[in-house]
Amino acid sequence: MREDFQREAERHRRELVAHCYRMLGSVDDAEDVVQETYLRAWRALDDFEGRSSLRVWLYRIATNACLTALTHHSRRVLPSGLVEPTTDPHRPVVFAGPGVRWLQPLPDALVTSDEDDPATVAAMRDSIRLALIASLQHLPPRQRAVLLLRDVLAFTAPETAEVLDMTVDAVKSALRRARTRLAEVNPATRPEEPTGDRARELLRRYLDAFEHSDAAALRDLLRADAALEMIPATTWFSGKATCAPYLAAHAVESPGDWEMRPIRVNGGHGAVSHLRGEPFAVVVLTLAEDGIARITLFGDPVLDASVRRACAATAARPRRTG
Repeated sequence: MREDFQREAERHRRELVAHCYRMLGSVDDAEDVVQETYLRAWRALDDFEGRSSLRVWLYRIATNACLTALTHHSRRVLPSGLVEPTTDPHRPVVFAGPGVRWLQPLPDALVTSDEDDPATVAAMRDSIRLALIASLQHLPPRQRAVLLLRDVLAFTAPETAEVLDMTVDAVKSALRRARTRLAEVNPATRPEEPTGDRARELLRRYLDAFEHSDAAALRDLLRADAALEMIPATTWFSGKATCAPYLAAHAVESPGDWEMRPIRVNGGHGAVSHLRGEPFAVVVLTLAEDGIARITLFGDPVLDASVRRACAATAARPRRTG
């Protein structure tokens, strides 16, 4: 029985990591909770009576472990969730103190594999978008869990009630409140995403602009309403009129100083950047048909060991284009 459990339980590891990441906003915390989930399940295996599926049982353990973890910590944030955007691109950047709990990026390789069905990969990527993870942080933990179980994982109301030890009526009520709150904190429509070829073109142009130190090319890539966030700084910019001058003054170095490697992260395109040979940041890009809508940069001090390992394993040297 225990050998069967190990084999079957392992099939759910990636989706459990994704679920715990959505709950917690941290890759490191998510992997710790999943590890604890398997340990608890192993210890309690003799008491597992099979009245629910193994998957539902594992989600029950993992979700409640997340809820316990969330009782001890404040929500994780992005700079745009803390302060208003800065209107002066030449004003010194302000860095946050050690008490701020930042959201962390999630490399796709931790939650998807090349063997997954394309439809499954597409659904997973859509459910780990950075904007969604940031919005979920505004929900009370139990509402967050209900919303994820019902709307992301497609659990039935009775299954969700079983996982969270709630009544079905309580689940339905919490789901209504969660949906309403989510619409309040994330009212903007997501920009229309580009096709695969167009997305790869925009990514290539972004990588080349940095490696060639081409401020004009970076400016041309930005949408008029583009935003720029640079964790762990609280300073952030909204609008091409402020983003472009900041990038030109503070991000463009000499040709060859930047090395940019593409990566799939938070369900979209991004990059691992090195400055003069030293690790610098993981960048998450929000792309639209007409350009880059958002650049979210996670500086190395914010990144945990899991993210570093995944990025190092999956980032590839970009194609050179002359």
